[in-house]
Amino acid sequence: MDKSALRDAATIVVLRNRTTAPAILMGQRGAKAAFMPMKFVFPGGAVDDGDASIPLAGPLPHPCAARLAENSLRTPDTLAAAAIRELWEETGQILGQPSDWHDAPPDWSEFAATGHRPDASGLTFIFRAVTPPGRPRRFDARFLMAEADQLASDPDDFSRAADELSHLQWVPIDKARSFDLPFITEVVLAELAARLDVPGPPALVPYFRNDDEALLVSRLGGQSPLGSL
Repeated sequence: MDKSALRDAATIVVLRNRTTAPAILMGQRGAKAAFMPMKFVFPGGAVDDGDASIPLAGPLPHPCAARLAENSLRTPDTLAAAAIRELWEETGQILGQPSDWHDAPPDWSEFAATGHRPDASGLTFIFRAVTPPGRPRRFDARFLMAEADQLASDPDDFSRAADELSHLQWVPIDKARSFDLPFITEVVLAELAARLDVPGPPALVPYFRNDDEALLVSRLGGQSPLGSL
């Protein structure tokens, strides 16, 4: 497989204490990681083909599902399942509803053993970005947001996390820029900070589309491109 080929990905931004002391869940990638080593990032990763067959306990709300479907070969439910799986694998946090799930695939067996099915009903689609050409890994990443009070797990318990991210912690939004962040993470944080007082999904979702010529910025939801940077 060409590791530099563009891969679909899903990232989840978990927001805590939105109205009092807003913070987001982040962790640090390893020094030997091929993609963004040592950077502090949100949980997320590539979509697996098996994510397309995961039965969600709750579907994505409209209009988020419709916007995720724009210019995408992956279904909205597939992208949502990938985000929830990555959250579980990298942090041990459960975004799900209580339910028996006896026929879960191997990648989801430990999640199912907690007595939950993945629940996408509280997710909000807030951002989409494509990794620039020339990087060792390239992703077409969709950023979905969840509120910490939607978690079915203790938000401070990371004991079930895999070792993909270290230093898992709730980072105050007003202190996040003091961490070593990827550029696109800084952009997402700025969008999020500007919307803390605005309920519901954004009117239009920013879409950073990198190609060989320019960083094209458009908005998912019916508008034409804003131009290039």
